[in-house]
This record gives sequence, structure tokens and C-alpha cells, in this order.
Amino acid sequence: MRNSILAAALLAVLFVADLNSRVANGADTAPKPADRNELAISAESFKCLAKMTKVRHFYVDNVLGNVDATVAAAQSDKGAVYPPGSVVQLVPGEVMVKHKPGYNAVTRDWEFFELNVSADGTVIGKRGFADVVNRFGGNCFSCHVKAKPEFDLICDNSHGCDPIPVSREQIAKIQAADPRCK
Repeated sequence: MRNSILAAALLAVLFVADLNSRVANGADTAPKPADRNELAISAESFKCLAKMTKVRHFYVDNVLGNVDATVAAAQSDKGAVYPPGSVVQLVPGEVMVKHKPGYNAVTRDWEFFELNVSADGTVIGKRGFADVVNRFGGNCFSCHVKAKPEFDLICDNSHGCDPIPVSREQIAKIQAADPRCK
């Protein structure tokens, strides 16, 4: 009897540890495609920055066509929850997409992407939730989670995120060099 109680306790501990690990890495928080009306995100979802709408120093779009609501959220000084389908991009190689409510509670329904861009178009290098690390070694979610709650994980100078070691002028040059725009 004592051995079966110990075995059951050990299994429970292992189950919880595995679940915690999977949630921390974005697993089990995203639904299976049949569970929800999932957004269809592919490399074709991402386009030249100049074809998106510029808000301050970053670009926005919406894969569901609701660009006006995405722009309104991005322009709000007080913060806003971005609508599903929102695309937020600072530089050509990194982007965030907002999924429908309940898609991933850990990341407030945002999915992070690292893109490989060229004159031939876009290739998705990495995609995910709390586990995407960009080519500079930074975890996307660990930076964006520091944004004040009212800004829906969107970083800016006054949103609570750590500053990035690139000036606005350097960012503008990187944006202007988007090879997809040629």
C-alpha cells in the first residue's frame, strides 16, 4: 500500500513538472486546429514594411482585414487590446501576430515570428509563443511581457519594456532596407 501511494505521488509530481514545462514553452496553451477557428498564418501573411501602416516608429497590419482597429490600438497613448489578426513589426526580420481570444493565455494571444526576408519574399524561420529566441539571442516574450498590461505586450519607450540597444535612426535604416520592398 505504501509503495503504491509513493508511486502515485511520484507520478503526480512528474505530471505537474511536465505540464509546467510545457506551459512555460507555449505547449498545451495553443489549441489544436480543430479546437478553434485558427488564423491561417503563412509566409505570405508578411509583406514589405512600406506596404503596411506606419505608426510612430513601427508598422502594423491585420491579416483579417481589420487594419483600422489595429491602427487605433497602436495609436492609443493609454493602451488598448489589439484586435485578432493584428500584425506588429519593428524590423523586417521579426513580427508579432495577435490570435483570437483564448488562443494562448500565457502570451495574451500573441505569436512571435522570426523571418528570413529577401528580394524573393519571406520565409518563416521560427514561430511560437514563450519560446521564440531571435537571431540576437533574445527571447521575444521575455522582453514583451515587461510591457505594462494596458499596452497588450507592445513595447515602446514608455511601456515598461527594456530599451533595445538600437537608436530610432538605426531602426529607420533597417526598415528602409527591407529587401522585399525593391
